[in-house]
Order: sequence, then C-alpha cells, then structure tokens
Amino acid sequence: MAAKTQEVPWSGIREAPVILLTGPEAFLADRAVRALADRLRSVSPELEIVDIDASTAGSGEVSQGVSPSLFGEPRMVRVWGFEKATDGVLADVLDYLDSPDPAVTFIVRHSSGNRGKKALDVIKAHGGDWLVVTAHELKSDRDRAQFLRQEAQSLKVRLQPDAEQLLIDSLGSDLAELHAALSQLAGDLGEEATISRDIVSRYYGGRVETTSFELAELAIGGRRGDALIALRQALHAGVEPVLIIAALAHSLRQMARVGGSRGSVADVAKELGVQSWQVQRARSQLQGWDEVGLGVAIMEVAQTDAAIKGVGLQPDYALERVVDIVARRGQ
Repeated sequence: MAAKTQEVPWSGIREAPVILLTGPEAFLADRAVRALADRLRSVSPELEIVDIDASTAGSGEVSQGVSPSLFGEPRMVRVWGFEKATDGVLADVLDYLDSPDPAVTFIVRHSSGNRGKKALDVIKAHGGDWLVVTAHELKSDRDRAQFLRQEAQSLKVRLQPDAEQLLIDSLGSDLAELHAALSQLAGDLGEEATISRDIVSRYYGGRVETTSFELAELAIGGRRGDALIALRQALHAGVEPVLIIAALAHSLRQMARVGGSRGSVADVAKELGVQSWQVQRARSQLQGWDEVGLGVAIMEVAQTDAAIKGVGLQPDYALERVVDIVARRGQ
C-alpha cells in the first residue's frame, strides 16, 4: 500500500521537515503558522524565518531561502501563495522535496486549485514525518459558533449562545473580525467574565449595525453624498475606522459570494452557510454593480484596511476615498 502523509486540522500543526498547509481559510492557516513559529522560537530563540511569495518569486529564491545560514541557525521557510506559484518556484520546490534539509521547517501554503499539483502530490504521498495541515472554510453559522466557543475558552471568558449568534449576525463570516471583536470584549471585561447578548449589543449591535453597516448600505447603494456625510458623523461620534472598513468588507464579500452562486435563495443560503435574508439582501445590493466594479471596490477596501492600521499616512483621507469609490460602484 502506498505511503500517505498524515493529515491534521490546523490546530494540530506540529514540527515537521515539510508541511503542506492547505485550505481556503486564511485566518486559521495564519494562526497555525504563527503557533508553530512561536513553539520553534521557544526552543530556539535564534530561529530564522524566511518568507517567499510564490506568485512573484523567480527561479533560485526558494533554493536561496533553504540554503544554510552563516551561523547555522534553525530556519522556517514559508512559501506563500503556492496556488499562484511561478514556474521557477514550482521547479525549485520539487527539487527541494527530493532532499529536504532536516534543519529547516519547510511550509508550503496552498489555498485551493490545481496549480502546483505535482509538488502537492509528492508531499501528500511521502508519509514518514512530513505533515499535511488543513484549514477548511467554516461555511455555516454552526461552525462559526463553535469557533467562537473555542476562542472564548482560550480567552478564559464565557460566551452565552445568543451572544454568539449576535456576534455572527453583526460581523458576518470573517473569522478575523469575529476574533478581534471577542478579544476586545474579553480585554475590556476581564477573565472569567460572562459575555451576554446585551453586552454584545452594547458594543456591536448599535455601533456596527446601525452605524458602520448603515454607512456601508448607503455607499453600496450608490448614495454617495449621504454616505460621505454618514462617514464624517461616524468618525465624529468616535466609531473606530476599523469597524467601518469591516462593515464595507463584509458586505462586499457577501455580495461577491452570492453573485457567484446560482439557484433559489434557499439553495444559495444552504450552499454558502448563511441565512436566507442575507442572500436576499446581497442580491438586492448587487443591483447596479458589475464584476469589474465589485472587484475594484474589494481591492480598494483591502488597501484601505492596511492604511488605517498604520501602513498609510492619512487614514481619514483613505476612508473618505474608499467610501467614495464604493458609492461610485468601483468606478
């Protein structure tokens, strides 16, 4: 019987000379990589980490990354975006897999698709002490609620079931946003606190749903003037820019997911793991949009997210600009 590499969920990641990290859920994949890096650093503080963007790297960059350093420090080499790998990266990775360095933790991050299949098959069939780590997308509210329960346990707080659902209803399916919201609640309330629906509503029911999401609705609906006025009012009222961006990102992503699905409202809701009313709202929001404009708007929101987190110099200007672009439907 042919060998097969052991497969574990993202939370089961461990030290291995070669690791394939597969699956579309970026937040869980990133968390797995950080957890492993922290463990390796706890043993070897001098750990050297090399990051390679497979979509842009040329021939030889992987070989250079895995080459022994001057002082022989242990290394973690992370090849990101292997589903978009250049031909040079594909060849380098295949060469490396023939004879990996035991002093290197070599991680190949592949979200989906058939690009790089030959290398993926080599890893999956190797067996031994190599590892396949999966980060599956959490498609249903039930899965997201389970995620929130696990997060609450790690943060040492208690999250009531109706509070779980309100967080999901308010913030959507993005695990990074759910994690950030729960972390904020835990930080404010302290360990052993019980987080109720009323507490979540005070934090996010009003500020997110009636402010950030209302602003997003205005912009997505093409009401440019009203959206810009609402933005200035929200900032004046102290709404965090990150919540505004989160609302825009959530709505646009939901529109993209629903727009790419065909069938009845019930069928699409089941396929995407969302509520029927969310499908109906996204379909309504898509009126007047085209694929190009939606793609532009999503990219602009992502860039603005980076700007308001310190990469850009003028976050308020970046926010006003992105609201304007969304209100013009990506034009």
